[in-house]
Amino acid sequence: MKVVSSNIVISAVKPEQYPETALPEFALAGRSNVGKSSFINKMLNRKGLARISSKPGKTQTLNFYLINEILHFVDVPGYGYAKVSKSERAAWGKMIETYLTRREQLRAVVLIVDLRHPPTQDDITMYDFLKHYEIPCIVVATKADKIPKGKWQKYLKVTKETLELDPNDQIIVFSSETGEGKDKAWSVLQSYM
Repeated sequence: MKVVSSNIVISAVKPEQYPETALPEFALAGRSNVGKSSFINKMLNRKGLARISSKPGKTQTLNFYLINEILHFVDVPGYGYAKVSKSERAAWGKMIETYLTRREQLRAVVLIVDLRHPPTQDDITMYDFLKHYEIPCIVVATKADKIPKGKWQKYLKVTKETLELDPNDQIIVFSSETGEGKDKAWSVLQSYM
């Protein structure tokens, strides 16, 4: 897909703040510092649209990005970050759960993991949550440029086994540095629209 326009339309914390459109939405989930902002910026051909922070846990709202006036990316707060109070984490969890389980426009969740490391317990919990609620899931394994191409399959195998990935779920090797996986990610997303 050729992205000609993209901008952030709203940062929401509750359903009455969500955009009132019927456009398809794709939520982006992953632990803090996994590369969600870099993924968004690469997919949208925009350098600093999604702010990349050296401090994990910066995204504290559901950020809706309107793309080509035809769909939304919804960046959800990263999970697994320790420097946030338990009550704040619980509030984020509730906000994310409400969005994921009640939003009719949601077509799929893009679960972003780091190809270099086995998925964390938080990644497994998120994947299991999506399977439990029968929410379509696309796994994107980022930072592929940090691993020699010849070893990708070995690392992918670890990711699939750790998540106990459903054979029907897509997994995409991605690099926001090189653009690897970008076209595949767009074609998979479009299949849900």
